[in-house]
Amino acid sequence: MAILKVLKYPHPILREQCEPVVAWDASLQKLVDDMTQTMYGAHGAVGLAASQIGVTARVIILDVSSKTSRSDYKVLINPVILQSSRKKQMREGCLSFPEYLASVKRATRLTFTALDRDQELKTYTVSGLEAIAVQHEIDHLDGVLMIDRITSLKTDWIRRQPRQEKPEDLAANAPGGNLSAASDSSDNTDPLDNSEIHPQKSPVIYKPYI
Repeated sequence: MAILKVLKYPHPILREQCEPVVAWDASLQKLVDDMTQTMYGAHGAVGLAASQIGVTARVIILDVSSKTSRSDYKVLINPVILQSSRKKQMREGCLSFPEYLASVKRATRLTFTALDRDQELKTYTVSGLEAIAVQHEIDHLDGVLMIDRITSLKTDWIRRQPRQEKPEDLAANAPGGNLSAASDSSDNTDPLDNSEIHPQKSPVIYKPYI
């Protein structure tokens, strides 16, 4: 097992559609082991998609429990969501955007199927953080990033630990997502105009990375 480098935005692989796994061979088992080691080696991480380490396969590692107990550890291969609840606005983080949080609408409960590392098909019903993490990681498998899910850069894109920098510096460094279909209707400001993004007045101390 090895701790691998997690790709950061805007690496192009993060935008690729991952392919279903069709062979349960030694390379898949190594991928699962390396992803597991990488997730547990990342401070605050509760999930990891294969595309985040540069492999375009539909594989997710998930554990929202403490890293010592590993009671919620799951290997999810070719996951498919069957049913989901109504969505609620939630904050989430991402290893590929280590300096940011996003306010995203996610279902707080869902039922899905996935194959495990032994090719056994399982059905799960999860809620809370685990439900959010599953949706976030499945988005990664589809080349969708959390910045694509926000409505406004002004209100929904938050620096995790603000630096001593001017607002225009923060705006210049802010990544851009697919916001054209989800603009902020509360005013006439173009959501792609980063000039209105400001650092948080107080730092966000902790939020899991998914």
